[in-house]
Amino acid sequence: LMSSCGVGGGLVQPGSSLRPSCAASGFTLDDYVIGWFRQAPGKEREGVACISVSAEVTYYADSVKGRFTISSDNAKNTVFLQMNSLKPEDTAVYYCAAASLDRGWVSFFLGDMDSWGKGTQVTVSS
Repeated sequence: LMSSCGVGGGLVQPGSSLRPSCAASGFTLDDYVIGWFRQAPGKEREGVACISVSAEVTYYADSVKGRFTISSDNAKNTVFLQMNSLKPEDTAVYYCAAASLDRGWVSFFLGDMDSWGKGTQVTVSS
């Protein structure tokens, strides 16, 4: 359901910005909750941002609040994660994932999504 998240990752210096994206296929964003997760080596997977396009509601983990913005382009059926003021601790593989609205936001907080995109590596280092 979620296409590769391979666009938008990379190696950047602290303070820089990146904008990974994920394209959805086979469903429309309005019917799903879309989340971005990350996993760093040796750490548990963390849900960093989530959006309900139909409800126009977003959620951000405290670790990224004020720096990351999740958004969607419904015409392109694509979800973006604008990441500003990147820090070395943001280094991780980032994944997007979708869960149907009837499962609700609980799916995101439990990390139990219906479909996962391929991850994209984000490395923040000087």
